[in-house]
Amino acid sequence: MNQMPKYIQHLFWDINVETFNPLDYPEYTISRVLEFGDEEAATWMKELFSESEIKKVIKSDKKLSPKSANFWAIMFDIPLGEINALKNNRGGVI
Repeated sequence: MNQMPKYIQHLFWDINVETFNPLDYPEYTISRVLEFGDEEAATWMKELFSESEIKKVIKSDKKLSPKSANFWAIMFDIPLGEINALKNNRGGVI
């Protein structure tokens, strides 16, 4: 099992972090770090998951706040039109 560092555990308030393996739930883990993490958490995420896995979540996660989605799109050089969290109901970017 891949134990989560103590400095990450507060991001996962709704699960048992003692038994949770982040590698078993990559989308959930990445999403939490993208939305609630700090620089230290982002560094941990980048060490644990590939850039393509992270980009996939940035593009597909509709629950990301517009602020977080925009930030990560810029950080990973993803066009805003590819970010589901930034699309309105008609498919345009908000």
